[in-house]
Amino acid sequence: MKKIQVDILGLSTSPQNNGAYALILFEIGGKRKLPIIIGAFEAQAIALKLENIKAPRPFTHDLVRNIAETFNINVTEVVIDELKNETFYAKVVCEMAGVVHEIDARPSDAIAIAVRCDAPIFVSDEVMNEAGIVDDRHGEQVGFGIGSERRQETQSRSPMSKLEELNQKLSEAISKEDYERAARIRDEISRLKNKS
Repeated sequence: MKKIQVDILGLSTSPQNNGAYALILFEIGGKRKLPIIIGAFEAQAIALKLENIKAPRPFTHDLVRNIAETFNINVTEVVIDELKNETFYAKVVCEMAGVVHEIDARPSDAIAIAVRCDAPIFVSDEVMNEAGIVDDRHGEQVGFGIGSERRQETQSRSPMSKLEELNQKLSEAISKEDYERAARIRDEISRLKNKS
């Protein structure tokens, strides 16, 4: 599996999404961003660590790090390796006594652990190609493997023109840095592609 190293760009929220947050990952040395919708608890856990704010009592992710340190378990990396039915899947890769283990996790939990253990974060090439958003403000923005066709001026409602319209909306959301809306549009594009 080819994987791409990413870093955290930030977190964004909107009152319309019932307290959910968009965690924005960006491709190191590239132009793609990957928004992942996560819960408020996980967003808080990630934000506190990124801001170097120490909670008076350990959070669950701090507990995982403390257990790993106590038992000499090295968290070597986190990989977001699958996207099924608009749900991301991840693995926490650990090494203990020379044996490597891959532990299934939600991406939000895996990333909260990665930031506490100073472990690199990766996204599989397949997931990035399917769900990544190209953010190239000096050229045309392309996302989700749809292609780089320019939006044609047409009023027909064929599936392709709907895809082009969604691509345009996606580009607008990215240019406004509204990654939560971009993630919703990405999901709508995926649904439309699966129907055709």
